[in-house]
Amino acid sequence: MLAGAGVASPPPSTRRHAVGRCAARLSGMHEATSEPLSPQDREEILVDLADLEVFQTLLEPRGIRGLVVDCGECEAPHYFAWELLRQNLRQLLDVGQLRAHEPAYEPDPADYVAWDYASGFVDGVLSESERDDGPDRDDGPPTIDLR
Repeated sequence: MLAGAGVASPPPSTRRHAVGRCAARLSGMHEATSEPLSPQDREEILVDLADLEVFQTLLEPRGIRGLVVDCGECEAPHYFAWELLRQNLRQLLDVGQLRAHEPAYEPDPADYVAWDYASGFVDGVLSESERDDGPDRDDGPPTIDLR
């Protein structure tokens, strides 16, 4: 289980990331799809939402404002603030398609990370936490410098 997520799932590095499929839908948001979500797609989106919560919890205090997704159609990066990405995943889950939205206004690429980076960061924090966990340790979560 990812810390604070409340959803049991394999560690992010060991499962196939649904965001790869969701990212394709997110980056091509101007396309409406009538294809309903499969139960597996729905479960993957729920896991993505849980992971997103953990990513934001760990990365936002370090100045990361959200995630960047490479668009396969326009071949440009799309920047999603945490709440916008959460809203888009919920919309995809609830309706099966996404509404159009305005792109981020002049985002600073340094303020956004890729899903795989965020996932790897969580893996590192969890590994460090497991290594440091002991009966006498109670000095809070480990800190890892992003920059």
